[in-house]
Order: sequence, then C-alpha cells, then structure tokens
Amino acid sequence: MNTFIYLVRHGDSPKIGDERTRGLTNKGELGSHRVTNLLKNESINAVLSSPYTRSILTVEKLAKEIGQEVVVYEDLKERIFSAENNRISDKELIPLLEQSFFDVEYALQGGESNADCQKRAIKLLKELLTLYQGCKVVIGTHGLVMTLMLKYYDDKYNLNFLLHTLKPDIYRMEFNGQELVEVTRLLERDDSLLP
Repeated sequence: MNTFIYLVRHGDSPKIGDERTRGLTNKGELGSHRVTNLLKNESINAVLSSPYTRSILTVEKLAKEIGQEVVVYEDLKERIFSAENNRISDKELIPLLEQSFFDVEYALQGGESNADCQKRAIKLLKELLTLYQGCKVVIGTHGLVMTLMLKYYDDKYNLNFLLHTLKPDIYRMEFNGQELVEVTRLLERDDSLLP
C-alpha cells in the first residue's frame, strides 16, 4: 500500500516579526480554509507541522475538522538563514536564495545551508515514511523546505519552482516504500484566494 505525503506550504504571513511566532494575515487565514476544504475528504491519517506558528495555523483547521491533533516536528522548520530570529527582507532574501541554489553549501554566519536544511528534512521524511507507511499524512511546512524535499528526488524543483509557489500551496507526494512514484500539485493559482 502506497504512502501519500501532502506538503502544505503555509499561508500568507506578515512581512515583519519573529520567524517562529509570525501568524497569518487575513489572506493567510482564507488560505487555511482552502487547505481544509481541499483535504478534509482525503482520508488523512495524521497532520504534522513545522513548529512555526504560520505553518501550524495553516493546517490546524484541517486537523480539527478530521478529529486530529497537529503533531509538531522541529526538523520541518524553515531553513535557518541567520543567527537572528527576524524575517529577512525580500531584498536580502532573493540574492541569498540565488547564491544558495548555485552553491548548496553557502550559508550566512550562524545560518544553515541548503544542503544542511535538505539533509535534516529528508532524514525526517524518510523516518515518517516508515512510521506512517500506507497512510496519508499532511505536513505543514515552508516554501524552501518543501522545495528542498522535492529537489532531493528531482532537480526540476529549483529556485524558479520555489519562486512560483503559492501561499498556501499543496503538493502530494506518492511513495512506494521509500521510492517516490509521483508528485501532484493540488492547489491551482486561482484556488489560492478562495475560501
């Protein structure tokens, strides 16, 4: 029996504030309703999330709808960009991402590289595939972590892919054991704003 992992990128969040505690904007709240509506009839067995508030809030309504608790995993958090806990501005982030996809070992002082982030996320994903074998599991996470998990299996998931993902966005990964069989995007661009 195959295992299905639903990677859910969090909804829109404020542009300022602490990385761990930033919540969702009104648009992000609408996105969380859309995630719930799209996934509530998928026979989900477990709802997991990054420890960051915006990720938990994006999948929490779904968990309640299907009678589950959100299980938090530290290794689903966003890549640590620097020792500071505040959000990096888009002006600073884009060049950092460009350099990071060019050199996967590149990191700012006190931060994590793409290679480090991917390693921790894939290690956990492989453990989850064993723990939840034959199940359907929602994972609330972040754009870069999601991209790096997908990139581990296929290089087409690159910076360009990341820059064109939505907030929220949903990608279903189908596995036969530890082998990725198929990836399907479940949220269309026009769907991102629908309640």
